[in-house]
Amino acid sequence: MSYEIKKAAVLGAGVMGATIAAHLTNAGIPCCLLDIVPFELTEADKKKGLTEKSPAWRNRFAANGLAGVTKSKPASFYSKKNASMIKIGNFEDNLDWLADVDWVIEVVIENLKIKQELFAKVEKIVKPDCIVTTNTSGLPIQDITAKSGAKFKERFLGTHFFNPPRYMKLLEIIPGEKTKKEIVDYMITFCEQVLGKGVVVCKDVPNFIGNRIGVFDISNAVNLMVEKKLKVEEVDAVIGKALGRPGTSIFGTLDLVGLDTGYHVMKNLYEAVPEDESRNLFVPLPFFDKMMELKWLGNKTKQGFYKKTKDAKGKKAKLVLDYNTMEYVAPTKPKYESVSEAKKKADDGVAASIRTVFFGKDAASELAREYLCNNFIYAANRVPEICETIVGIDNAMKWGYNHQLGPFETWDAV
Repeated sequence: MSYEIKKAAVLGAGVMGATIAAHLTNAGIPCCLLDIVPFELTEADKKKGLTEKSPAWRNRFAANGLAGVTKSKPASFYSKKNASMIKIGNFEDNLDWLADVDWVIEVVIENLKIKQELFAKVEKIVKPDCIVTTNTSGLPIQDITAKSGAKFKERFLGTHFFNPPRYMKLLEIIPGEKTKKEIVDYMITFCEQVLGKGVVVCKDVPNFIGNRIGVFDISNAVNLMVEKKLKVEEVDAVIGKALGRPGTSIFGTLDLVGLDTGYHVMKNLYEAVPEDESRNLFVPLPFFDKMMELKWLGNKTKQGFYKKTKDAKGKKAKLVLDYNTMEYVAPTKPKYESVSEAKKKADDGVAASIRTVFFGKDAASELAREYLCNNFIYAANRVPEICETIVGIDNAMKWGYNHQLGPFETWDAV
């Protein structure tokens, strides 16, 4: 059977669902964006004359998702005109729209029961050659389709986008046990050539590749910080561009992603991998718990590990969290000889920079060696558990976490 995706549907209009829909329109694919009907009318709704039959009320979540993605920064659409290619609706009134789409992508809350109930309805509506995928990052594909029919399982798989979908190259494809190979092959080609993605095929294991290795990477750095009694800004000064990491380093990245997201992924991963030799690193440290309690979640709450503020003269300033006292303080300006030397070798490439820090003689080098070697061993131990190839792991970290080199390429570099 030949497949062609000309029209799609996205189920779930939260940030991820709406931005996926936007990126589909960037590739010229019109889609419908559906979400649940609100639970009850508010007083404000009643004052506007809305009733439970009003489309403006029933489609509110989808409408809000589309409005949000139209204003998102960085821009999710190539052109705001693309928003007209998205038709909004809700699960109760408009699921019949799925009857003529070629691809259904589910992006609802990470709740197995809710996903299964939704797919039971979807299965009855979609045409026989419609490809159906889930954007789950934590639930097994085999569990999601446990109650589905055999034919449905043949065209069901995971397509895990990274946020924001327009800009993050990684897309993890996770076949189910019964997924037809021809559908997997088609989706790899389609996602690479039409959506412009870097595709990595993963096994149906907890957190797949990117978040399994990525969460270890961050947890490893956080635990080493506490063990070595280092400050937040000291760790970020080392595990940054000098080691081929993004400029946001470790804690700037956590602030960017959102502490709540990182926190839940860590806790869920701990529960999901009882045989993992390093699972204790996934237990959030006490200051993580306190930050969650205080809702210091990062950039979205304007304070996380870093806090933007203004000084007495009204000049912009940035404070950093002292995780021992849970107070924001003026950051120190750590300087390390090995990191300074690495900057001088920027023209020689990232491998030379990493080697310079790795083989240095200062505290930064000591941290870098322990941090990187832990990563090397953990990544090696995950083959073939999460992926058949070391290339898949390297690409996932480069395309999903903006690392210049994957763990095995970094190992080669040193």
